[in-house]
Amino acid sequence: MRANVVLFWILAVFLAAIAAVYGVWTAASGIEVNGGPEWAGTIAISLAAILSAFIAFYLGRVHKAQGAELPEDRLDANIDDGDPELGFFSPWSWWPIVLAGAAALGFLGLAVGFWISFIAVPLVLISLVGWVYEYYRGNFAR
Repeated sequence: MRANVVLFWILAVFLAAIAAVYGVWTAASGIEVNGGPEWAGTIAISLAAILSAFIAFYLGRVHKAQGAELPEDRLDANIDDGDPELGFFSPWSWWPIVLAGAAALGFLGLAVGFWISFIAVPLVLISLVGWVYEYYRGNFAR
């Protein structure tokens, strides 16, 4: 985690420097009519720098609160030293794929024609309910 903290701080400093360079460069090149910098790009890069700093700060606080090094931070650690429980996953479930397709159809409806959204919304609801309740029926019921 320490490496991630350092990388995010480096990214935040880099993006802050690039935002300053971009602002000066666009102001000097005369892109805007009034002679100022191009604000959309300057603000976007500045916000990316702030976001990187927020992530670095949060990860640094979490790393400090843990009190000890994680197995990922030690060079002599083995794979077995990490936490074996990563969560519960359904490798045989088709519902996430159906939900992703329905969501893609919904976004396509917003971009191309709103009438496609009328088809996508029921598909999203059906696939979401199917994914949530797949362990309440059939062979895998609990």
